[in-house]
Amino acid sequence: MTAKKTWQTQTRMVHEGGARSPFGETAEALYLTSGFVYENAEQAEARFKEEEDGFMYSRFGNPTVRAFEERMMALEGAEDARATATGMAAVTACMMSQLEAGDHIVAARALFGSCRYVVETLMPRFGVACTLVDGRDLDAWKAALRPETKLLFLETPSNPVLEIIDIQAVADIAHNHGARLVVDNVFATPVLQKPLALGADITIYSATKHIDGQGRCLGGVVLGSADYIKNELANFIRQTGPSMAPFNAWVMLKALETLALRVEAHCDNAEKLTAMLLAHKNIERVYYPGDASHPQFDLAQKQMRRGSNLIAFDVKGGKQAAFKLANALDIALISNNLGDAKTLITHPSTTTHSKLADAAKAELSITPGTLRVSVGLEDSDDLLKDFEQGLAKLG
Repeated sequence: MTAKKTWQTQTRMVHEGGARSPFGETAEALYLTSGFVYENAEQAEARFKEEEDGFMYSRFGNPTVRAFEERMMALEGAEDARATATGMAAVTACMMSQLEAGDHIVAARALFGSCRYVVETLMPRFGVACTLVDGRDLDAWKAALRPETKLLFLETPSNPVLEIIDIQAVADIAHNHGARLVVDNVFATPVLQKPLALGADITIYSATKHIDGQGRCLGGVVLGSADYIKNELANFIRQTGPSMAPFNAWVMLKALETLALRVEAHCDNAEKLTAMLLAHKNIERVYYPGDASHPQFDLAQKQMRRGSNLIAFDVKGGKQAAFKLANALDIALISNNLGDAKTLITHPSTTTHSKLADAAKAELSITPGTLRVSVGLEDSDDLLKDFEQGLAKLG
């Protein structure tokens, strides 16, 4: 089914990508199959020659996975998409499908630890050099460019202290150089920020996070132009196999029906918790793009609709105090995941960014007292009381 272009986002998230079987089911069908049957040998030949559309093998494509991709395309405003087994599979496939030995990446230094590993450690093993820059500094992006620079890569808001990077400005820098811009939009979600509309060429998500939203399944997705997806990414995924499982795609597909509603509720709770943390004597600093205290609040207002559900803050007393607070919380659970219905708290220095050298952590404002909170969907009064009692134990 092709959605009417006049439908609003929430309507499209309920109906886009639906392809009912002859049974006329209400919920989208789950095609839990590895292979497909052809009417005759000529049809099989035609599909492998790409002379006829149709499914051949679930590593190449699957009806349930395609329904998820189509719904994500409608939400993101992309021409095409391919789903992957995990968010990191999406990042790696995106990089390796379009780069080769001799190419160069310029990436923002404020990245999720595994993303930084891909651009800083993995890609150079295959002859693709990388330069890390302060993503907030537009002159640094320009200065890092080389004739062989093919790709600029960033995440905004960044993990974990929520730096904001000007997507439109970096896209202009990339395009003036003949390069592409890839944006990891996980923290903002497609509900709050549209990188493609701001000039990015490719958007990446870990669907494991807000898109699933309940901590059930792993998944990722890459969105961009039809030319890039069909002629570069699709064949890479087909040949190397980081494909999304049909069951996971079905879970993600159903989760998209409530994504916009969940993200709004997440933001409501995050704004209230931010206000409480900003006023507390045991908190040294709070990072939240949706609050005027954020140093890049104006830019966040320009390219994000709201501040998201991620908050970072520094506890007075360093690692000991941060651990004490995390251990004292009853509702907020200690986990390195994010985007869940449950509030999750993480100590980046010893978990998600533990592999970084101390100097790199300092560069990114990750201190021993830094905690990152993914605010969930609990009652806001209960959540605030939980943090108040935890902070009270710090003295």
